[in-house]
Amino acid sequence: MKNTEKKINRQKHEIDVSGQVLGRVSTKIAKILMGKNKASYSRNNDYGDYVIVINAGKIIITGNKMTQKKYKSYSGYPGGLKTESLRDVFEKNPREVIKRTVKKMLPKNKLLNERIKRLQFK
Repeated sequence: MKNTEKKINRQKHEIDVSGQVLGRVSTKIAKILMGKNKASYSRNNDYGDYVIVINAGKIIITGNKMTQKKYKSYSGYPGGLKTESLRDVFEKNPREVIKRTVKKMLPKNKLLNERIKRLQFK
């Protein structure tokens, strides 16, 4: 008996994020990347589609998150904790803010890297 791999038809979804709230758009993007919008969804297989984000710089960030939210990364060495505010990251590259929020909403497993590669920007 042969195990044949199922052909996956991946579609491209274009999402215009101008004037939309960051968290609400990120959940929609994460669901499409996981494939939860399809009937063939299963947790251990990657049936998600491609997502192309348009107008990333025009997204709305509510509340005081621009000044209060901090992104932290630790190198593992003493004194190696680096912090950046959301405002700094957004001014440098607004695409990175969307990518980080979507990445945190995806399950942390072996499929994470493949899913986040399907997130593209225009």
